[in-house]
Amino acid sequence: MREVAASNARARLRARRWDVVVLGSALPGLIAAVRLAMGRLRVLIVEEEAAARQPAAVREPFFLAGSQSGGVLDACLRALALPLIDRRRLASEPIAYQVLLPEARIDVGSPARTAEELVAWGLAKPEVARALVRGLTEAAAGEREALLDAPIVRALRMGSGLGRGAAAPRAPRHARGLPPDVSQPAAELVPWLEAQVRALVNVATPVVPPEARARLLGGALEGGAGFESAEETLVGLLRRRFHALHGEIRLLPGRFDLVAVGDMAGVAPAMSDEIWFGRALILNTPLGPLTDWLASSGGAPDFLPDPPHLRRRAWSALRMPREALPEGMARRLVRVLDPAQPLDGANLLRIAVAPEKSGRDVQVVATYLLPEGDADEAALDAAVAESLLELMPFARDRARRATIPPRPKWDDELALEDPVAGGGWPSEVNLRVLSKPPVYRLPREEVGVLGFEGDCLLGWRAGDAVLADLP
Repeated sequence: MREVAASNARARLRARRWDVVVLGSALPGLIAAVRLAMGRLRVLIVEEEAAARQPAAVREPFFLAGSQSGGVLDACLRALALPLIDRRRLASEPIAYQVLLPEARIDVGSPARTAEELVAWGLAKPEVARALVRGLTEAAAGEREALLDAPIVRALRMGSGLGRGAAAPRAPRHARGLPPDVSQPAAELVPWLEAQVRALVNVATPVVPPEARARLLGGALEGGAGFESAEETLVGLLRRRFHALHGEIRLLPGRFDLVAVGDMAGVAPAMSDEIWFGRALILNTPLGPLTDWLASSGGAPDFLPDPPHLRRRAWSALRMPREALPEGMARRLVRVLDPAQPLDGANLLRIAVAPEKSGRDVQVVATYLLPEGDADEAALDAAVAESLLELMPFARDRARRATIPPRPKWDDELALEDPVAGGGWPSEVNLRVLSKPPVYRLPREEVGVLGFEGDCLLGWRAGDAVLADLP
């Protein structure tokens, strides 16, 4: 981190001060920023301009797990004191998503409906299907309890990692991990289960412990959630809440340095006479892209660890009239072309249908994991678009390809990394990477096996931890 003398900062640079500066706009940092602002701290989020230009449908989480009463998302929104009118905009849906296999289209939702679907498509006998969804439902409930009771993070002054007012963890009332019916499933069920896990996790390599696998698979049996209005998204609601607490978001179009002045840390944008300081700096970005970006403009700070294994998701999108969508198509789908092949590239798509803000059109967005090595992204984009059109044959003449803006360089939520060896859930996450000046990092990869709920909990608990850690 480059040192800036206080006298130099006063003489030639304008030092803008906040209590906390959050570098990066990903969901965990946004949630943490709201929690910090609720503690009467002045908070700045620094967002890459290219990230701000990504479509809302791409930035929105694929599946909003835990939205039911008592769920992780529900508890998080209540902790953030979102107005009741805003929480009610998030409506329950009977189907979490559909899984499309070469010979099956399974609705995943309530346990009864999911069991019926597995039987109807010939993936399981009735007694096997009922036992599987019953076991998953019970396991997911136990893991939900464990998640809500867990500290998740650990900061310097918080020996247990617990935030203000948090109680000591309780022993879960259910056995942890997967029931036998899921840990050793029949061969016919494996593609259905693995497609969901790969679609929902936020790690580069899907090495998912049984505790996380139980929560991912069982969470979908609690049903889905979504917004009816194109004007509303979860990210939009959280940003509105942040602004209501007098939080500030600034766009950063180009290069910058991480700098320190005395006991404060911050960001110095290139070609600017300002430095944005805080009593604490929170790094809310993937480690690899941030390190590469800083290294290309003078060198990454020594306190940043070596970047972990990285893979990126990409996206393609089509616009079409709503009536062109096939009858019975859910708002979210996981499509697998060939279960025997690697679950990346065009072989596994996460598909979301989002209404446009004007007119009767919808946007159909497919996100997918880029294969290892040098991938022909243009060819992949064309293959993904064709795969979407195969699902909607009557839309072929009415669909229009969406323009894809440049990918963010460092503030990229579609960049996935792996946890450190021996880390990851259910281990606690270390936040502090530098003591003086205080610098924290939200390592999304350490809770990535929990998918969306991991993002929520990381931001929530980290906000409380940093608030308690600051003098």
